[in-house]
Amino acid sequence: MEYARLLRQRPVLVLWLARSLSMLADRLYATAVLWSVWAGTGSASLTGLVALLESLPYVVLGVVGRRVVARFSSYGALGAVDALRAGVAVALPFAWSPDARGTAVVLGGVFVLGVLGALFDPNFEALVPGLGRPGQVQSLTGLFDLTSRVARITGHACAGALLLVVTKSQLFTCVGAAFAVSAAALAGLARLLPPPPSAAPAEGGRRPAVSVTALVRERPDIGLAIGVHGALPLCVAATTIGLPALLADGHDTRAGAYGLITAVSGIGALIGNPVAGGLRPRAWLAVCCAAWAVDGLATASMAAARSDLVLGSLCLLSGLAVPVGTVTMRARLGTYPPAERLRLMAVEHTATRVGTVAAILVLPPLVDASPAGAFLTAGTVVALLTGAVGGPALVGSAPKGRGTVPMCGYRRVGATSHDAPSDDVPDFR
Repeated sequence: MEYARLLRQRPVLVLWLARSLSMLADRLYATAVLWSVWAGTGSASLTGLVALLESLPYVVLGVVGRRVVARFSSYGALGAVDALRAGVAVALPFAWSPDARGTAVVLGGVFVLGVLGALFDPNFEALVPGLGRPGQVQSLTGLFDLTSRVARITGHACAGALLLVVTKSQLFTCVGAAFAVSAAALAGLARLLPPPPSAAPAEGGRRPAVSVTALVRERPDIGLAIGVHGALPLCVAATTIGLPALLADGHDTRAGAYGLITAVSGIGALIGNPVAGGLRPRAWLAVCCAAWAVDGLATASMAAARSDLVLGSLCLLSGLAVPVGTVTMRARLGTYPPAERLRLMAVEHTATRVGTVAAILVLPPLVDASPAGAFLTAGTVVALLTGAVGGPALVGSAPKGRGTVPMCGYRRVGATSHDAPSDDVPDFR
């Protein structure tokens, strides 16, 4: 299997270990903070504010903090970020108290961790393609996407299990330890490998990096893919926020079915990811939109599901489809040179977080009004967007602009449109 071959490369293995621990710690602390705020205050509004504060830094830094984010585009800098996250996570339970002051301190800590995450995530994803040999960008992207999905699934489960047997302080100590080991792994990788090509703004006589605006103008398909991907949180919010209400509204079922159906969706993602990692599509935008359209149609169809079996099958189909599109899109972004790659990764994270915030604000009222209507609305919006973008791409008439942007140093702005970029990238190691 391609993933196993990649993990035989020591730099990939070390980076994979760092990402696994960092993502696991991130999900552990998120679950623990949400539970602590809810248990201590009983306020759904404050619990929702935790989720909002965690996402807000991604939006702010993605819009106005590009230069700040670019300062952390090295393994050593990311190790320092995870070391800071370890310190904040360990300190949080000691600052917590069930009064207004303690809650404010914890919310401030959540915001700080959100800022550190916004510095870490796009830089990490921009570094991943540089570890591979030519032709491995898709597989590398799929491997780390799978790592993130496994961490999300196991992180929530582990946090719930640990809270049954350890104190809150001990749980946050485990979170800090995971961040600390990740920091050590990244610091070791910084010593093992030469510094990656800089993604910081160009200075002096160096050729300035191509701006995001220029990238999107030259390759509008990239901008369209990122924009459509930013709408997917609507479907995610429907299946996370709305699924219990949908089961209660139209299904005579027990709570165990909710856990089973949710697990089926995760299993679908774990199956779909290796498939995505092995793809090498030429019509990449059509593949992305087709996969995301399946997600939208499956979500909309859940509104009419009349049995747990049908609902579970639709969740499985949705879980299978999403990583195919996401991995394909991120692999495409990974073929750009470091500075442009980081900018696009940051824009993609910003679009996704904006979509997440919008979904958190829009979906709950729709679920309260009509659970089935919420699923139908979310799925239809995503399906229509993907159809509008993917239809032209499927018949070969997707907009390509005046040419291509530099692809890992091999293309120049303004090159002719028939010089289509390939999946090959130079070995930055």
